Amino acid sequence: MAFPSAPTALWSVSLLAVLFAAVAHSNVVYDDDPLQPVTTDETVSVGGMVTLTCRVAESDNSSLQWSNTAQQTLYFGAKRALRDHRIQLHRSTHTELSITIDDVQLSDEGEYTCSIFTMPVRTARATVTVLGVPGKPQILGFENPVPEGGKVTLTCTSTGSKPPARLRWYRGNQELEGRPNVVAPVPDDPTYNVSSELTLEVSRSDDKALITCAVDHPSLAPGDKRSEQALRVLYSPVVEIVPESDLPREGERFYLHCLGNSNPEPTTYVWKKKDGELPPLAKVDDAYLRFEMLNKSDNGVYLCQADNGIGHSQGEYTLLVQDAAANITDPTAMSTSSGVDHAVIGGVVAVIVFILLCLLIVLGRYLIRHKGTYLTHEAKGSDDAPDADTAIINAEGGHSGAEDKKEYFI
Repeated sequence: MAFPSAPTALWSVSLLAVLFAAVAHSNVVYDDDPLQPVTTDETVSVGGMVTLTCRVAESDNSSLQWSNTAQQTLYFGAKRALRDHRIQLHRSTHTELSITIDDVQLSDEGEYTCSIFTMPVRTARATVTVLGVPGKPQILGFENPVPEGGKVTLTCTSTGSKPPARLRWYRGNQELEGRPNVVAPVPDDPTYNVSSELTLEVSRSDDKALITCAVDHPSLAPGDKRSEQALRVLYSPVVEIVPESDLPREGERFYLHCLGNSNPEPTTYVWKKKDGELPPLAKVDDAYLRFEMLNKSDNGVYLCQADNGIGHSQGEYTLLVQDAAANITDPTAMSTSSGVDHAVIGGVVAVIVFILLCLLIVLGRYLIRHKGTYLTHEAKGSDDAPDADTAIINAEGGHSGAEDKKEYFI
């Protein structure tokens, strides 16, 4: 069957549509027919672009045609038949006709028909499925903080999905089990609203924990649309007393700091001394207990009670004041000081030993010198004596007219 020229073809759109409608209801199946058009189904998200392609294995110079879901001709060969700027020609040959539809809407969903006007007319259908993109999820239930040990119910909602989206709950990276999703169709619209609930029993470790609601849908990549909210949990204080230093010394200033880990922060602090009154020089400064001058009488166990309106708790600290001279706390420093003292003592001992050795040497030489003089005088007496008796008398100093010799012994 021969078709009119291109200008005439545009005038014959209605006639061709009627002819196509008649053929479209035919149940004739063409097996291994090289002139039978071939198409594929397509899926696209709202706002995206879809390409519809129709091919035949061989051509007898008959033109291919694309029609929309309302059986309106979109393109007849390379000729535009419907004035819609969203629809553009992608490729036109004797064996292929491809068109694109941009900014796809939900109303574009349906069956599109490719026809080749041979005798008989051959057709193929392509189903375009349009996905409704779900909106960003909204979480309700975080309006008020929850007391420790209490329960909170959170609700997550997402609108505009087609098919219905699936909502998932997470605490950090851990998936939580919520109630089954509730799906509600939107009136006069092919989309759906989806909601899900999650109930949690909270503890103080849940404070500031991130709870996430994520949307799972074929139109989205994983994690594309999610909302996060931080839990707020109220809990009573856990008290710890922190000293200014680990070595409080007598006569110095010093303070104790009362730390109350709670939500909200503690509003009142009460300081006490176990088994006694606070020292006169100790001053309470809210979370601090300050000592202007430490004294041994300040020793004892100190208590701090913190209250934040949710509850209260108490901590304690044992104060042991050190002597003012007890300032060596580093074992390395003590070892170094001890080494220096030993070196000094060793030096003093060496000097003393040296002096004693010198004195012994001098004394020895002195004694040897005086002993030699005594022997010389004895020898002189024996030399002049004519006999032994005279020699003894001379040795004892018995020369006539001579002065008595005096000997000194040291």
